Amino acid sequence: MANTTPEEATALKNKGNDAFKQQDWLTAVDFYTQAIERYDKDPSFFTNRAQANIKLESYGYAVQDADKALELDPNNVKAYYRRASANTAILHHREALRDWKLVIKKAPHDATAKLRLADCDKIVKRDAFLKAIEVEDAPSAAVGLDLEHMAIETSYDGMKLEDKMTLEFIEDMIERFKNGKKLAKKYVFQIILAVMDLVRKEPTMVEFDVEEGHEITVCGDTHGQFFDLMEIFRLAGKPSEKNSFLFNGDFVDRGSWSTEIALTLYAYKWLYPDKFFLNRGNHETDDMNRMYGFEGECRAKYTERVFKLFSESFSALPLATLIGKKYFVLHGGLFSDDNVSLDDVRKLDRFKQRQPGQAGLMMEMLWTDPQTAPGRGPSKRGVGMQFGPDVTKRFCEANNLEAIIRSHEVRMEGYEVEHDGKCITVFSAPHYCDSTGNKGAFIKIGPDYKLNFTKFEAVPHPNVKPMAYASNGLSNML
Repeated sequence: MANTTPEEATALKNKGNDAFKQQDWLTAVDFYTQAIERYDKDPSFFTNRAQANIKLESYGYAVQDADKALELDPNNVKAYYRRASANTAILHHREALRDWKLVIKKAPHDATAKLRLADCDKIVKRDAFLKAIEVEDAPSAAVGLDLEHMAIETSYDGMKLEDKMTLEFIEDMIERFKNGKKLAKKYVFQIILAVMDLVRKEPTMVEFDVEEGHEITVCGDTHGQFFDLMEIFRLAGKPSEKNSFLFNGDFVDRGSWSTEIALTLYAYKWLYPDKFFLNRGNHETDDMNRMYGFEGECRAKYTERVFKLFSESFSALPLATLIGKKYFVLHGGLFSDDNVSLDDVRKLDRFKQRQPGQAGLMMEMLWTDPQTAPGRGPSKRGVGMQFGPDVTKRFCEANNLEAIIRSHEVRMEGYEVEHDGKCITVFSAPHYCDSTGNKGAFIKIGPDYKLNFTKFEAVPHPNVKPMAYASNGLSNML
């Protein structure tokens, strides 16, 4: 920009720093961007923006910013830190390991970096080991599980669960969870196995019409924020035969009550199999669960086998729900190919591959994001891609849809209507990770198929930090 001095750009960077301290990551990115537009030779502008992008989970952008800082200053230790953190978050552990080694080479006395290197090295070795022992048709974790003769722990003082779920059992279980108590392991196994059997019989795209006198509530990410889930049920009404729910993925990880959320949602699914629905999210996957806390939480509160059974059940979840032939609800977003139709989603065999991988329809359904620019662009996350309003318009027109409803991203007001009303994002984890300050939201849809939005604030929860069960390599960095 003409007649701009580095001092003026630095003043903007300082405003970005102030916004960052206030945990206003979006405003921080905006100020850092303005500083860069005025003077793009200072690597600190890029490393600061990289850290704000990490907070926004725009890990792909963070890597790009770190790359730019390193072009300006190949010895910039902070840039290597940022790039390693971002690559860890998107599970690019080998790239992160390379950067931690460079940090230590340039700052040999950095004790924190040495810890990060050790954590990252363990993860790389663990992943290599898991890959080496991977069996394509591995037996189910349910094999050999003798529920009939499994004893109930003497410490368990809750209701008994017989052969079918009851509302009384759910209400008793929820009270236990509120009071920091656990469920008997036998009942945990029973619930997961019952729901796995139910969802395996569902199509890849569930199709649901709202009857007269009924409604469905669509919720976005809940991410282990159990006490905020309770607030959703307080405001939207508890699930019932007439009050259906659809939870649109990312039930688990990050928040430290992920087992409580997963078991509550599964119990309601078992009780109301035709009225309560669950779409898979990108965090209902093994690699994310290993890093972001769900596996660690299952081990800490129950057993490794509980995690393995949850993992099997996650891989059986439907990938989308079509409400009233008008709203296509999926966790991430649309596709890299305009020719993909609802029929292609119906025909998708989600059982062929348990995990979404790095390409293909399943990955795109779980990972993509909308962008304001037309066409398609690289992902700000570093995984998947982004799609513009023209892509959404063509998809809706070709498939006779009113709109797509997706989740996957924080929205400060809990939801956002974009792409000329044809792309709606709903996010249901308020004050995400105890740091973002966002509202949560849900959408109610009745027989008239009008969308009714409710925003809500976070509620207090016990003093357990987010990511309490996450991999050290991640929880210490982000």
